[in-house]
Amino acid sequence: MPRTLSLTNLATLVTNDPAQGDGGPLGIIENAALVIEDGKVAWVGPTDRAPAADETYDAGGRAAIPGFVDSHSHLLYAGDRTQEFNARMSGRAYTAGGIRTTVRATREAGDAQLAATLKGHLREMLAQGTTTVETKSGYGLSPEHEARALRVAAASGVEEITYLGAHVVPPEYAEDPDEYTALVAGEMLDACAPYARWVDVFCEEGAFDEDQSRAILTAGKAKGLTPRVHANQLTHGPGVRLAVEVGAASADHCTHLTDADIDALANSATVATLLPGCEFSTRAVYPNARRLLEAGVTVALSTDCNPGSSYTSSMPFCIAVAVREMGMTPDEALWSATAGGAQALRRTDIGRLTTGSRADLTLLDAPSHVHLSYRPGVPLVAEVWQRGVREV
Repeated sequence: MPRTLSLTNLATLVTNDPAQGDGGPLGIIENAALVIEDGKVAWVGPTDRAPAADETYDAGGRAAIPGFVDSHSHLLYAGDRTQEFNARMSGRAYTAGGIRTTVRATREAGDAQLAATLKGHLREMLAQGTTTVETKSGYGLSPEHEARALRVAAASGVEEITYLGAHVVPPEYAEDPDEYTALVAGEMLDACAPYARWVDVFCEEGAFDEDQSRAILTAGKAKGLTPRVHANQLTHGPGVRLAVEVGAASADHCTHLTDADIDALANSATVATLLPGCEFSTRAVYPNARRLLEAGVTVALSTDCNPGSSYTSSMPFCIAVAVREMGMTPDEALWSATAGGAQALRRTDIGRLTTGSRADLTLLDAPSHVHLSYRPGVPLVAEVWQRGVREV
């Protein structure tokens, strides 16, 4: 029989189960305990009612929350864009190529270099409480290099892998973006589909238009991949509407929305994933989370960790920014960074701490999750448990 472990003396435990504790969306239990068996949660409740276990671990009066679920990142790359960021923050023009700069460096890098960069960021994320990560290709932009990136991700143990051949049109196809679209929906998709669960497209002016995006997403679905969409980041475009149309799990960014866009999201299973690190790092307008939440849209928070527009791996930072700048409450932001991310990945085993869920949890050096936004920038993550094993 698997041995059981009881974590006791938790000041508060966020379960994300409204049936638990205070009955609110976070299902908070005070003076709580949690029992782990075989990598899963076997029991949650007040410490004084905890069943006997083979081992007991005193959590020291800390708060416990589900491990963060980062459902949008770009970690498969090489190179550095420090100069671009410095120029942007200094108000200077910079013309070194943006994403295409990273594409060049990524194509020149070896597999070991890509894997080292990826694993370094995964370690950063885990140390900050993130226990599930989605990451994308998109810096290879050829069948060979896109498939290679996804193989590296699979070999590195990334659970959620997304094919993003439709990130931008590479320079060699600048004069014929439709030909590149056909490549992304054809030969490149064939090479990448075996390593991915998701297909994504940057549906935006200057990237891929509505028809091109639809063709790529439809082809991906035919290969068994589920759509995700970079939608409405820079303009009031067709991305959100297209995401709902094709049954995308998530429409990501959602910065510029019409009432019709919000209504479409509210009446669909598509999650709106907000990426506050991107607006912070580019001095762009923040999405209005309050407007989405009041309409009944399911909202997720993610880092969008990438070398160009959001070079942060910190979900606590994104929570603090979402509360300060996007109209979210501390409770809403935590839910979106855990259960919301799980919904954006169509997962029911993560993002919560209830019987049967995976035992992915973070202990905070604080009595409450509210400290994540109350004390921005403070390293509050004390311990991180993944599948019932203390990793940090």
